[in-house]
Amino acid sequence: MWIIGWKGPSGYSARSTAEEVTEGIDGTGLTAIVTGANSGIGMETVRVLALRGVHVVMAVRKVDAGRSVKEAILEELPSAKIDVMELDLSSMESVRKFASDYQSSALPLNLLINNAGVMACPFTLSQDNIELQFATNHLGHFLLTNLLLDLMKKTSQESNTEGRIIILSSEAHRFADREGIRFDKINNESEYSSLQAYAQSKLANILHANELARRLKEEGVQITANSLHPGGIATNIFRHNGILNVLASLGKLFLKNVPQGAATTCYLALHPQVKGVSGEYFMNSNKAKASSLAQDAELGKKLWDFSISLTNPQ
Repeated sequence: MWIIGWKGPSGYSARSTAEEVTEGIDGTGLTAIVTGANSGIGMETVRVLALRGVHVVMAVRKVDAGRSVKEAILEELPSAKIDVMELDLSSMESVRKFASDYQSSALPLNLLINNAGVMACPFTLSQDNIELQFATNHLGHFLLTNLLLDLMKKTSQESNTEGRIIILSSEAHRFADREGIRFDKINNESEYSSLQAYAQSKLANILHANELARRLKEEGVQITANSLHPGGIATNIFRHNGILNVLASLGKLFLKNVPQGAATTCYLALHPQVKGVSGEYFMNSNKAKASSLAQDAELGKKLWDFSISLTNPQ
């Protein structure tokens, strides 16, 4: 689809950029958090949301780098509203501090964009002794979302504006183990495959979005939750895997560029076409079909309970 640039029902294709899918949309009055906003599609998401008038909070591990990004965007967009706050998703302590600091700031929260991720890194345990890809890509975002959910509900109710939670997954979710989430082997170093662990974390992202959407619908609140595949993009996410890094370098003619890679995120954040749409998986700014495992509601509930048990302080 993306090579030919065929447009889907939304009117957009894989060639569409973040600016194109948000053209003419006014985001003034909205406040967004974007994790992993220092580089790649996270940085472009911040820039385009700010361009559309959204007040964006960059949640980043390296604050100095975040401030440099903010300054660069302000040079292009002097009226942009951007803040930088520290967040290390591999540390539950850091996630809790970020959420507490954000709540103390008295800022509202309309959009939560769970963008940050690590890919195919060597076996490593997080500060909380959980395999790093599962800890960063899924568990950190799961905890962050839960801690900020009441604020999102309050913002939505007071402003009568739909809140949106957007979780970046990947088509790599299709390569997870056939049982889906290896609940009893998350930290099994002897059977660790960096790519399969990445696939598992990306499957968890979709399951999280779907179960969260189900709960929000059941509660009757005006907040949606969706997941997406940004496309194959030549960014530094491939840095931990030599083969993928080489293939990405060779494949730049075939991969999306960063403005195209950020398009589906920005589409889900701002476009009126997706008002009220929840529990869906998107690709190229159009609905797509995730794997059967990703659509397994019972697996989603099991993952939710498992994630609660890991993130609740003992």
